[in-house]
Amino acid sequence: MADNHRAAPQDCLPDDYFHFVCLFKLAAILYMEFDQQGVPSDLDGAIALYRAALHLLPSNHSDRFMPLDNLAICFNRRFEQRSVLSDLDEAIELNRDALRFCPPSHSERFRPLNNIANSLRDRFRQRGILSDLDEAIKLGRDALLLCPTGHPDRSMSLNNLALSLRERFQQRGVSSDLDEAIESDRAALLLRPPGHIDRFTSLNNLALCLGTRFRQQGVPSDLDEAIELNLSALSLCPPGHPDRSMSLDNLAQSLRERFQQHGILSDLDKSIEFHRAALLLLPDDHSRRSSSLNNLALGLEDRFNQRGVPSDLDEAIKHNRAALLLRPHGHSDRPMSLNNLASDLKVRFKRRGVLSDLDEAIELHEAALHLRPHGHSDRPMSLYNLASSLLERFEQRGVPSDLDEAFRLFLQLSHLSNAASQIDLRAAKLWADSADIFNHDSALLAYKTALKFLDQRVALLSSSSRHFGVIREAVSSLATDAFSCSVRRGALTTAVELVEQGRAVFWTQLARFRSPLDRISLSGETGVALAEEFKRLSFRLRNAFDQSTENQSPEIRQLTTQWDDVVSRIRKLSDFSRFLLPPLFSDLQKAAEAGPVVIVNASRHSCDALIILSGQDPVHVPLDIAPIEVFELSSKFQSLSEQFGSSDHQRKLIGILRKLWEYIVHPIVKALEESEVRPGSRIWWCPTAEFTLLPLHAAGPYEKHRDNLSDIYISSYTPTLAALIRARQRVSQDVSPQHFVAIGQGNPDSGKKLSCIAPELEDVARRLVPIVSFTSLKDSDATVQGALDALNHNQWLHLACHGTPNRTQPFESSFAMRDGPLMIKDIIRSDWQNPEFAFLSACHTAVGDEKSPDELIHLAAAMQFSGFRSVIGSMWSVDDEVARQVVSTFYRHLVDGLGRLDCTRAAVALHKTMKSLRKKIPLEQQIVFVHTGV
Repeated sequence: MADNHRAAPQDCLPDDYFHFVCLFKLAAILYMEFDQQGVPSDLDGAIALYRAALHLLPSNHSDRFMPLDNLAICFNRRFEQRSVLSDLDEAIELNRDALRFCPPSHSERFRPLNNIANSLRDRFRQRGILSDLDEAIKLGRDALLLCPTGHPDRSMSLNNLALSLRERFQQRGVSSDLDEAIESDRAALLLRPPGHIDRFTSLNNLALCLGTRFRQQGVPSDLDEAIELNLSALSLCPPGHPDRSMSLDNLAQSLRERFQQHGILSDLDKSIEFHRAALLLLPDDHSRRSSSLNNLALGLEDRFNQRGVPSDLDEAIKHNRAALLLRPHGHSDRPMSLNNLASDLKVRFKRRGVLSDLDEAIELHEAALHLRPHGHSDRPMSLYNLASSLLERFEQRGVPSDLDEAFRLFLQLSHLSNAASQIDLRAAKLWADSADIFNHDSALLAYKTALKFLDQRVALLSSSSRHFGVIREAVSSLATDAFSCSVRRGALTTAVELVEQGRAVFWTQLARFRSPLDRISLSGETGVALAEEFKRLSFRLRNAFDQSTENQSPEIRQLTTQWDDVVSRIRKLSDFSRFLLPPLFSDLQKAAEAGPVVIVNASRHSCDALIILSGQDPVHVPLDIAPIEVFELSSKFQSLSEQFGSSDHQRKLIGILRKLWEYIVHPIVKALEESEVRPGSRIWWCPTAEFTLLPLHAAGPYEKHRDNLSDIYISSYTPTLAALIRARQRVSQDVSPQHFVAIGQGNPDSGKKLSCIAPELEDVARRLVPIVSFTSLKDSDATVQGALDALNHNQWLHLACHGTPNRTQPFESSFAMRDGPLMIKDIIRSDWQNPEFAFLSACHTAVGDEKSPDELIHLAAAMQFSGFRSVIGSMWSVDDEVARQVVSTFYRHLVDGLGRLDCTRAAVALHKTMKSLRKKIPLEQQIVFVHTGV
């Protein structure tokens, strides 16, 4: 607290000024006593004296700055002690008044700027008004400009600005705020070298920011640096230092996080060691002791899961019991401790089979549920934990009341209205699985609830491919099992709605979630505001869910309420009543307007087909094949497709195609004929699960005088019904001339040379140059950026090159260009205008991740979901010379009688091409190309 003062100027009476000085010094003494002893009355007295001193000076007196500044500091300290918001408001107004006495040239102007910024940040944390945070950052930047390099208070200004920027990042998710916060913290740290009194603070703050960025972007170096910074901070807290236990816990948490990323057990061992050391420094009555016990127990649980040493689990249980004792009734963290102890007891029951552990776990989960009433964001977690434990006990003892109670708990999930977290989805999936197994009446409701949660969960994920793992884990067999359950209960239209809702969720997000936001912004100022608010809240919720802990429950509860409110307001806009809601059957049926769509489903419960017809109810075709047989058939075909070219492959291939015909396709053909779908008509296949990996279009008896499928109908595929509907809705623009680009790369950066690429492009040019605006890119021009740029100016694409699937990282599946791979993740970032048709003359462009076939992450799908209405791709390797023959013949059939290109003719053109080449090329090359789209 400064107490500088000058002689009284003429506008202030000498007695008043003397009295002012006395009061000012007495106030400073009281404040110092409060600072040392913490007696609240001393702070109140200092505030009263500073007020009295201030009243003795005229409003324009030059010395008013010091009492205003000091009085504001007192109000800030009292707010920190008592959390009375009026004190914070008073501090802000006093600092604004003090700023009047510090013109831009004043050497102390940075002080009130920093003080106002800090108070505004504190007020934001209390009231959540973003304008306070924005102003805090603006003032923080102004203060920093007044503290140039060499200024003694520059590090303080950098530190304050970083705190505000990190706070705003947590609210709005703008990565540049976090990056700037990190750079500011780095700069502050450089100004606080070893020995500086505030170095510990800067080390901690920078570690915290880097840890946040690691959780957002997943860059390992950020976490490694955070650990090094925490180690440095710990070195500044030798034994006896009051912050040593906190520093030990921070370091332990970072090490445990790195273990969870990389699985290095030494990190986990060190984390446990540091948590133990932190705990030893906290006496029994310390406010952080229960948290330290909890953290140590979590580390021991992780190590037990890795090594299976019983003593780790027993010790974790002991520490969880101790933490629970320190969190009596009324403690905010009691439900967490109840849950943690119950979970460990349940794990021990599974290992040792002692039923008393399971009984106690159920009692603890019941107590936790009681403390999480309806509306609590962690209630679904407690419902899941208690219900799953009751199911476990039912399996052990067979008491019907346990099963009934479990389903009573599960049913409560259907009433949740907030945006779903991962635990909500996991709970609903367990409900659906259990209801299906036990044939419970709630089975269909369970699947609907689980898929609703999946929809909400996907909406909160970014469209970045790094979130695909979360989607893949969430989806599993949910959609196909829901389809099977609906069919077995005769709810055929529901089966269509549910399977559509739960498949290709990554692509659905791009098509159904991103585009409407663009259109919302076109709905006037209200639409723009709602779109921005929705994006901001989605980002914050995504972060909260991904880092979900018990302590974040109030934040999650508040954010989900706000998110739901924004969604409700968007749905009140014209044409947005079903925003983020899955399509109804009445909408999905439009996919069959140009011909029937056949959904072929494989689930662990049954295999079925549904034929979707325009203006009729779906037709159910039971398939007389077990799910395991479909899996074996798919595996056998995948192995065979990697060996095409060997001497006996054709015999094996025909054997597989005959089984496809006998058990799957022929029953469907009979049903189509009964539904009066005439021979020569087009049909669309919409396969699920392992069926996506099988060539349904090529099925047949392969016997003389008997027709194969290709002799009866013209087959196309569609990944989802909505994808086909969207392709039909994107009506071709009347662009004259049509712009066509042929891209060929026979000499890629890596890979075998393709000798027929140049002749293939010449054949395409010969067919199309007279009727379209034709561009050709090849050799050194066929680069990644060259291809992307060309697609910004052309609606039609022929791409001839190597295709490389990546089964483990499907978003890195690619086309080989001269300078490297053109990947799926590059394609989905593009925003092409009115694309029409793509012929992908490359290998493996229509086959995706075998572990998640229903997500359809492959090159052909990427082109379709990027806007191409019609796509031709390949299911396995394509022979270079065969590709040239197919391409030349295809474009001859694609051009209509008036000499125009029409993408809706692509399937027929491909059908005619393969028919004409049937006797000239091997069977596997006759059936390798497939058509997707309109």
